[in-house]
Amino acid sequence: MIVTRSWLSEFIDLSDVSNDTLYKTFNAIGLEVDSIKEITIPGKVVIGKIVSCEKHPDADKLNVCKIDVGTGTRQIVCGAANVVNAEYVAVATIGAVLPGDFVIKHAKLRGVESEGMVCSSTELGLPAMGDGIMILDESIGILEVGKEFGEYSTVADTIFELELTANRGDCLSIYGVARDLSVALDRELKVFEYRQEEKMKLGIAREAEIHQEGEIDADLYYKLANLEHLHSSFLIDLRLAMIDESTEGKLDAMLKYAMHTTGIALRTYQSSLFRKDDKVTVFVRSSEKGIVEVVGNGKVLSTVGVNQDDTAKATDTSEQILIEASYIHPDVMVEAVWSAETSYATDDLYYYTSRGSNPDLAFGLSYLSMLLDTYFEFSCYEGALRVEASREKEAIAVDTKEISSIIGMEIDKSKIVSILQRLEFVINSVDETVVSATIPCFRHDIKNVQDVAEEIVRIIGINHIEAKPLVFTEANRLNTTSDRYRVKKAFKNRAVGCGFYENVSYVFTQKSVLEKYGFPTVEEKLELSNPIAEELNTLRTTILTNLLQAVKRNVSYSKKSIPLFEIGTVFDPQRQEKEVLSFVVSGHSESESVQNAGKPKSIDFAAFVDKISAIIGKFELVPCSRSNGLLHPYQSADILVDGKVCGYLSKLHPTVQEHYDIPVTFIAELELDPLLPKHINAEGISRFQGVYKDLSVVIDKTISYYEVAKVIRGLDLPMLKDVYPVDIYEDEKLGEKKSLTIRFFIQSMEDTLKEGDIEKVMESVMSALAEAFNAQIR
Repeated sequence: MIVTRSWLSEFIDLSDVSNDTLYKTFNAIGLEVDSIKEITIPGKVVIGKIVSCEKHPDADKLNVCKIDVGTGTRQIVCGAANVVNAEYVAVATIGAVLPGDFVIKHAKLRGVESEGMVCSSTELGLPAMGDGIMILDESIGILEVGKEFGEYSTVADTIFELELTANRGDCLSIYGVARDLSVALDRELKVFEYRQEEKMKLGIAREAEIHQEGEIDADLYYKLANLEHLHSSFLIDLRLAMIDESTEGKLDAMLKYAMHTTGIALRTYQSSLFRKDDKVTVFVRSSEKGIVEVVGNGKVLSTVGVNQDDTAKATDTSEQILIEASYIHPDVMVEAVWSAETSYATDDLYYYTSRGSNPDLAFGLSYLSMLLDTYFEFSCYEGALRVEASREKEAIAVDTKEISSIIGMEIDKSKIVSILQRLEFVINSVDETVVSATIPCFRHDIKNVQDVAEEIVRIIGINHIEAKPLVFTEANRLNTTSDRYRVKKAFKNRAVGCGFYENVSYVFTQKSVLEKYGFPTVEEKLELSNPIAEELNTLRTTILTNLLQAVKRNVSYSKKSIPLFEIGTVFDPQRQEKEVLSFVVSGHSESESVQNAGKPKSIDFAAFVDKISAIIGKFELVPCSRSNGLLHPYQSADILVDGKVCGYLSKLHPTVQEHYDIPVTFIAELELDPLLPKHINAEGISRFQGVYKDLSVVIDKTISYYEVAKVIRGLDLPMLKDVYPVDIYEDEKLGEKKSLTIRFFIQSMEDTLKEGDIEKVMESVMSALAEAFNAQIR
């Protein structure tokens, strides 16, 4: 965004503000100055009035001019073709030193004396304004012959190029920047007032009408005007050159100048394109949210804020024009343009509207009317055609304590209210700590209290915020989710430490595979409506089938030991999800090495159980209650943790092993929730020595250790701390019986064990086993 000091001065008094202060203020309020250029017009360049202009007697392209320069009339030979149209010009007199150390001296051109030079803009260090010399007018001030050209502040100006962030569309105009400056410098904006001299009494309603269709998301104002005798303005042309804005004629120059000044989105149309039955009829329609089309006689002439048909634009030859001022919320329009099925071409105006143009449409029309009335023969119909969108003004509750906390410095509530008011927030209410304010329409980017805090900081000035050491207090973010993550991470680390590799698979699988092996499937009405692939056509109810596919792939890669695990989600038939921990070990139980002579054993039940125990901790095995096609009929068990079944493990069924063409394989799948650590009350530790005692009993072969342990644990024996099997022996002499050796750990919390205490415990155990299983001491 480019602004100049004199241009800003039309809206704010900067007479006592230096360029250095302006530079610092811009940067302090977030309008970063990318570059600054102070234009200095060389001395002895003065205002001259052409008294006469004649052709050079010996050169067709030269003119001999008599020019009054205040101190007298000078004869100057000029080669610019447009000098014949000029009355007032900038003249470099004898002794002037122009940029590039070009010294003006007395000269003779093709035999004719020349006492100076009529200057173009570039010859004085001004931006290019087209071919030829500068033709001056009183738009820069009263032209006094002989006055130094550099004394005109609108010419010897200061140009600031500001680097705006994408959200500051409100500062894409001279007025917008002046508005921010007025707050930062604590001075009032100048009120723009213009009242057109009444040249036409006819109201617009007698000549034009507007119709709308659909819900219009834009504010639209239309004025109808007659134009003739167009004149240019030196100041407007100069300032447009300063901002590097090209134009397509005098009317286009006025339009772009008015937009850069006010920030209002403006367009002009040839009114004849809307004329029907001797009346200008504007039809505005909206087929989708954010897209508003302007139609004339059935043809779309523009999309509001997006583009305009080139043939619809008013030109310098147009006798009657329709002027449009528009505003549409940038978020609504941009979303509509980018999401629309139709590809919309955009023009220069879209840059303004997509970042947020000025919604004060009456100001834009009034300013443009002032320009047209000043430089053109301009007559405007009274009144305007209007369409106004229905939108609620957004309000925000500002907690002054929170503002101070964000900024890091105590800001008085009255100061916050004052700054918000100067930023044109409407204060609705103020209580002890909260200020309720309505956000101005031109600040669509302000959404929350952090945005308000940024505004407060801008105006106070970042340099005025007291420097403090960073104090960072993080909120307590430990919750069930973080606990769950930590436990899963611990399981993963242990599994990797035990030689497992993590498998990651889709939550999808093939429905026919689940059905083949007897796993439940998701109800038909809850199935995937659009599977990503035929072999992934349902949600998985187990991870094990996915792991077996991974084992098969690894076998094809000649892997001999394949330990895999996966923590993931499975679903029940009602599509309710839960997390499980699944394992598979296939092939060798360990890597080939010298210790096993390159012939490691295959994985077996005991080795697999040890691996699982090393990962999830202590558990018990009980007869398997599950039923699916992967389970081995004799080598499978449920896993008990804290007395509750939370999963199962098994050798893979031989037929499944053969189907997948893989070596001996063991599988396990456990629900994650029962494995999560729970709060456990601490128990006292005995300071007295305990003893181990073995007991060998003869029982029927059909009786499992699980049944024996269940009876023993059911006894009320406080001194019995632990019990586990150490040996099972069978031979012909025992027949249908077997010998089971059980080891007991006995310890007292109160006293040193006596032989009688130990015998009492062992007698109680033996009596219970004899009663339950007809057990005998071996």
